Amino acid sequence: MEKFFASCPRGLEPVLGAELAALGAAQVEIVDGGVAFSGALALCYAVNLESRVASRVLWRVGGAGYRSEEDIYRAARALPWPRFFDVSRSIRVNVSAIKSPVKSLEFVTLRVKDAACDVFREARGTRPDVDTQSPDVRIHAFLTRDEVTFYLDTSGEALFRRGWRTVAGEAPLRENLAAGILRLAGWSAPTPLLDPMCGSGTFLVEAAMMALDVAPGLDRAFGFERLARYDSRAWQELREKALTRRKAAAPLPIYGRDKSGDALALARENLAKTGLTDAVQLKQMDILDGGPPAEPGIIVMNPPYGERVGGKDDLAAFYPRLGDALKQRYAGWTAYVLSADMGLPKLIGLKTSRRTPLYNGALECRLFEYRMVAGSLRPAREPRPGNAESR
Repeated sequence: MEKFFASCPRGLEPVLGAELAALGAAQVEIVDGGVAFSGALALCYAVNLESRVASRVLWRVGGAGYRSEEDIYRAARALPWPRFFDVSRSIRVNVSAIKSPVKSLEFVTLRVKDAACDVFREARGTRPDVDTQSPDVRIHAFLTRDEVTFYLDTSGEALFRRGWRTVAGEAPLRENLAAGILRLAGWSAPTPLLDPMCGSGTFLVEAAMMALDVAPGLDRAFGFERLARYDSRAWQELREKALTRRKAAAPLPIYGRDKSGDALALARENLAKTGLTDAVQLKQMDILDGGPPAEPGIIVMNPPYGERVGGKDDLAAFYPRLGDALKQRYAGWTAYVLSADMGLPKLIGLKTSRRTPLYNGALECRLFEYRMVAGSLRPAREPRPGNAESR
């Protein structure tokens, strides 16, 4: 039984924990920033392939107590690095810490690298090259006040890099955060889903992949493929099962709108890259002008805020109009609005039923939930024949 740690955007740890348990992980422990779990080495293949929320999957290969940087060097020096990967693989070392007394993480990074290279030099007569940009193998060291833990990164590139994004719009939403928000919203097909400010289509692509049971890691490579214990047959079996269960793209009640034609063009490109064009209905429309595309469902949006586009005066004028549009036209819908503007509820003029702290990269945000109670507001218009959303 191996030990692993899956990181994720802060705020999504319980969602990731449930996802890992469903994949067969044992000893699931939710902590700040991710989830620790146990299982066979092949489990990390499945998590990398199937997890919609994880950022990375790290394999724990050792650890020890320490008092100084030299203790950390000796702990790293004691690990059998040639058993983990071949000397021909390039490496990069990453060090992070919480309440560690060490004076320089850069120096610790250097010492861990030295330790791994010294082990290889003694065992193989040569050492691996260092590549800080595109390494074959990533070594992670995590320091607490008195313990160091060593991991090998089984993911390689971060898992939110699914491989489908052809080009990003301004201030893109990370894919795993979008998927996590859909989980927090409790959305699943065939409930209608609308992103009225869809930009490059991150919510739309992630929703379509969920509805059609498309494993998020199908179109990319992983770090575990470069490790010594890589089982190519087990990996191919997992991947073939995922390919077999993938459903064909067909029209779904997933709707994307944006007032920008350029943004919709990006969304179309990204949907085409994943073969999901037929699953999502796109339309150029300003949220302040349009009505609902279907019977009540879920609205998700990542509107502009101070860290993104638009000045404060523009936003102060926009948010009240957004609140009015939601109240007047979307009775029965539940809206989830991601924003780094903590004053959004006051500006939007709607009662918040839930606030969930989340992070989009390093940017602290809130996911605000608004329930548009049906019956107390003007009812949503029934769509007329021939008025269906167009791609």
